[in-house]
Amino acid sequence: MLHMRMRRLSELTIFFFLFVFISFELSNGNEINHLLAFKSLIKDPTHSLSNWNDSTSLCNWNGITCSPKKTHVLNINLSSKNISGELSPSLFRLRNIVSIDLSGNQLHGNIPEGVFSCMSLNILNLSNNNLTGRVPRTVQYGTVFETLDLSNNMIYGDIPENLGLLNNVRYLDLGGNALVGGIPKSISNLTNLEYLTLASNQLSGGIPNELGMLKNLKWVYLGYNNFSGKIPSEIGLLNSLFHLDLVYNKLSGSIPLSFGNLTNLKYLFLYQNKLSGEIPPSIFKLESLVSLDLSDNFLTGEIPEEISHLKNLQVLHLFTNNLTGKIPNSISSLPQLQVLQLWSNKFYGHIPHDLGKNNNLTILDLSTNSLSGRIPDSLCNSGNLFKLILFSNSLSGGIPQSLGSCHSLKRIRLQNNSFSGGLPKGFTKLANVNFIDISSNDLSGNINEGKWDMPMLQMLNLAKNKFVGELPDLSSSIKLENLDLSENLFSGNIPPSFGKLKELMLLKLSRNEITGEIPEELGSCKKLVTLDLSYNELTGPIPRGLGQMPVLGQLDLSENQLSGEIPMTLGTANSLVEVNVSYNHLSGVLPSTGAFLAINSSAVAGNSLCGGPHSTTGGLPLCQDDQKGPTMAVWWGLAITLGVIMFIVIVIFCVFIIIKKRKQRLLLQVQRMEINDRLWEIQFFDPKASKLISIQDIINKTNDNNNNMQYLVEEFSVNNYMISSSNLWEEILHIGKNRHPNVVKLLGVCKSEKGGFLIYEEVEGKCLSEVVHGLSWERRRKIALGIARALNFIHYHCSPSVFAGEMSPERVIIDQKDGEPRLSLGVGGLFRSCSKSILSSAYVAPETKEDKEITDKNDIYGFGLILVELLTGKGPTDAEMGAHDGIIGWARYCYSDCHLDTWIDPEIQEQKLNNPNEIVETMNLALQCTARDPMARPCSSDVVKTLESIMKTRRCILGLEISK
Repeated sequence: MLHMRMRRLSELTIFFFLFVFISFELSNGNEINHLLAFKSLIKDPTHSLSNWNDSTSLCNWNGITCSPKKTHVLNINLSSKNISGELSPSLFRLRNIVSIDLSGNQLHGNIPEGVFSCMSLNILNLSNNNLTGRVPRTVQYGTVFETLDLSNNMIYGDIPENLGLLNNVRYLDLGGNALVGGIPKSISNLTNLEYLTLASNQLSGGIPNELGMLKNLKWVYLGYNNFSGKIPSEIGLLNSLFHLDLVYNKLSGSIPLSFGNLTNLKYLFLYQNKLSGEIPPSIFKLESLVSLDLSDNFLTGEIPEEISHLKNLQVLHLFTNNLTGKIPNSISSLPQLQVLQLWSNKFYGHIPHDLGKNNNLTILDLSTNSLSGRIPDSLCNSGNLFKLILFSNSLSGGIPQSLGSCHSLKRIRLQNNSFSGGLPKGFTKLANVNFIDISSNDLSGNINEGKWDMPMLQMLNLAKNKFVGELPDLSSSIKLENLDLSENLFSGNIPPSFGKLKELMLLKLSRNEITGEIPEELGSCKKLVTLDLSYNELTGPIPRGLGQMPVLGQLDLSENQLSGEIPMTLGTANSLVEVNVSYNHLSGVLPSTGAFLAINSSAVAGNSLCGGPHSTTGGLPLCQDDQKGPTMAVWWGLAITLGVIMFIVIVIFCVFIIIKKRKQRLLLQVQRMEINDRLWEIQFFDPKASKLISIQDIINKTNDNNNNMQYLVEEFSVNNYMISSSNLWEEILHIGKNRHPNVVKLLGVCKSEKGGFLIYEEVEGKCLSEVVHGLSWERRRKIALGIARALNFIHYHCSPSVFAGEMSPERVIIDQKDGEPRLSLGVGGLFRSCSKSILSSAYVAPETKEDKEITDKNDIYGFGLILVELLTGKGPTDAEMGAHDGIIGWARYCYSDCHLDTWIDPEIQEQKLNNPNEIVETMNLALQCTARDPMARPCSSDVVKTLESIMKTRRCILGLEISK
């Protein structure tokens, strides 16, 4: 009996293990099929999935982690593998999958609806891809999702109400997409939520009060949207909160008093809103605060002495508000304070006497207030201060001696105050300083008592002071780009060592008492754009070397005692557009170069000059050898002969045009045809296309005879457009009749009542985003000008105007034949692009998120972003932009605070040596184009003129102050 039982037990054991084995094999086989289905839809240029095949065990496949007993797949991690293609639904059919990480790739298409039906899935990270479509609507109750990260894609539409069914989620990140609408109230169901990011979308409406029910929230990031209304006081109930970011919205009203209850809060960012009223005093008692940024609002009142409670505060930004009163002395007691920026307010009184004594200051900016008194001696006690900005106040006294030994300093801006005395000892030996502006003060003394030793110096402005003695020896400052020593009491000669400053682009020495000759060595400054030596006592001739400076744009030598003739080579370079040599002792003939042909008489007055044969300068006598010329009779004979020839040519041309137009009119007539019980009309805008394409070809989207004209056909439906069908046809006809070499041609439209087909010229080439990194600076300049000309054409030469609507590198195709950019225009709110994906919201102008009418200024904003990418090689979605409030914040920071080498695209690094001023000025234009206020942006005609001027004359940077 026992033997029989043992035998039966043995058989059951064998059967059980056989069952388990068969189940595993079946399950394993299904998982392999699902994974291979995913692989079949993607491209894998780095061969990360090369071992996903039958010869390798499933659990050894790259990126795959199995259960301990290797019975099923638990985790898939293919982050940053450069894979592209569509995201297969098969991944979400793996019955035991726990974690999927496909972040940092180039996946596109919609997110499969089955995502939230995968009951075992705990972590899903699809961030930093090119996914489109909506957030999946099918959410199944009981899912175990804890982490959902869909950030930095191109997902659009609203946030689904039933997202609240993901009641186990702890980490939710939908930031960096194009989501619209409001935050659903069902968010109150996410009671386990700790991390919430919806930033950088187009969300609107109010922030829901229900947010205050999520007691576990630690991180809330809702910045860069269009939220309006008041900040809910319920947020003050989130006792676990340590990071709150609501920046770049339209929030109004006062800061809730309840924020004083957020005792664990370390980071509070509310900048760039419309907040008003006083800062609640309770905020200055939040002892955990590390960073407080309430800048760019309409806040009023004073900073209370209670700020002394913020013992952990490192960063305090309250700039650009309406704050008043004195800066409290207690701010000096904050031991961790590193960055203090209070500029553009209404503060008065003295800077706290002990500021910096007990702090760890690195950046201090108190500019554009009404502060008085002296600069405290203790500002650099930490030894880490690198930015000191106090300009446009009423500060007085001397520059503290302590700053002469502050070797950490990099940027000093003290202009527009009432400082007196000389420079502190050691000030001219600060080896790390790259920017000094102490102009418009009452400073004095001799600053040339020793050689300046500032190797990093790029900008030095000592203008409008009372410095005396000879000009300083700056030969060690080989990176110097801008030097302004004008309106002082300098004497002596111009040092020949200035010729060693090979990076110099601007040199102003006007209104001093400088004597001697202009040194020939200045001709070695080949990057010099502006040279102003006016109102001095210079003698001798104008050096011939000035005529060989390739990018010189402005030259002012007026009000001196220069003599001799003007060099005939001066103005040979097309760059020279402004010359003033008035009130010297110059004689002889004006050069016949471009700069002098039509020069204003006031710019050459006070000399003994005469005009050459081609001069049109009024008030100057013709030189004697040039006064004889053709008789009046000869001129009349030439004019009559030329008139007769022109009349004959015009008559022949008009006859030719009339015949040609008649032929074209016949070819461009509307054709009609009934196909499949549907009436179709085809309207061509190109007679060549009308000969080669028929309605049947378009509907079938084929054409065997299409050898001479390539074209693309795109189907559309009237229901896809946000305008009426009659206006839609009007817009299509309008775009089709416009022609410009930098705009993709619309060849025709084939329409019916419900929709139809748009027929475009097919441009052989790639979109700008695909080729930008391989282009030279010359090519990039050409592309920038071509796009600008296209915008200028559609804005001002079309009636009524056409707007591109959304600008990005995907809208620009680079023609492989001639390298010209071709802008693809939109129709009815949709557009063609060389990428099938929807544009990133990063290229959308801020005001378009406010549902304002599209204008030419929206196009200019996108063009400015394209310029930044052409210059730096970086786009809005690059990871490092987050630390600088997006690519525009990063670009402004780099433009004002960094050397050219640190932000220019490495691909054009060497070429910038020949064109530094072009690159800097183009960045200046890009920042103007991306001004937050649309009215501050230039119009497209001005953009074209500026670019043409940059490329033709390489003129100096405009004096517009973009940033600090």
